[in-house]
Amino acid sequence: MTTVLIADDQPLQRLGFRMLLDGTPGITVVGEADNGAQAVRSVADLRPDVVLMDVRMPGMDGIEATRQIVDAGGRTRVLILTTFDLDEYAYSGLRAGASGFLLKDARPEELLAGIEAVATGDAVVSPQLTRRLLDAHAHDVLAPTTQQTHTDPRLAALSEREHEVLVAIGTGWTNTEIAERLVLTESTVKKHVGRVLAKIGARDRIQAVIIAYDAGLVTPRH
Repeated sequence: MTTVLIADDQPLQRLGFRMLLDGTPGITVVGEADNGAQAVRSVADLRPDVVLMDVRMPGMDGIEATRQIVDAGGRTRVLILTTFDLDEYAYSGLRAGASGFLLKDARPEELLAGIEAVATGDAVVSPQLTRRLLDAHAHDVLAPTTQQTHTDPRLAALSEREHEVLVAIGTGWTNTEIAERLVLTESTVKKHVGRVLAKIGARDRIQAVIIAYDAGLVTPRH
């Protein structure tokens, strides 16, 4: 059973999400919040698997709420909900530790699939879309860094092959593309990706892309 907290300052929006989720086997809504501070408190009390987090809320917004929830170190994962697919606030949410984002007008099946993906540790945004979105707003989301890749402690434990795989992830390649270009089987690529995420401390593929940018392995294409 996947437990969900809905954080949105629009009552009708929360009601719509709740009606959909309550009617879905395997998903239980355990609470609602109409601002970021309430969402943080509710996560601490209810420990849901997933938070559907609106970005724009009064007081503490969804970005700061996401940051506090992730920094608390619990198992709850955050799925950002945004009105626009090129919303810089959504990217800030990813940087704060969200596991992905969806448009508020996503089809019901997309929302349900996104919740299940996040709950099981996957990222909602595809690798190609992640790269396009980060490219579009990298100047807002990714802080400038002069750090050299060889001094980044997150990369120290990677083997040469794992380093190649991280670069490929940051470039936006799918597992199939990585397998083709590095002449590996897809099952081997999946194992490498899993080890890379574990070694660099990334929760999911989106966080791995951000780390690759931070470390200077890839750069925005402008």
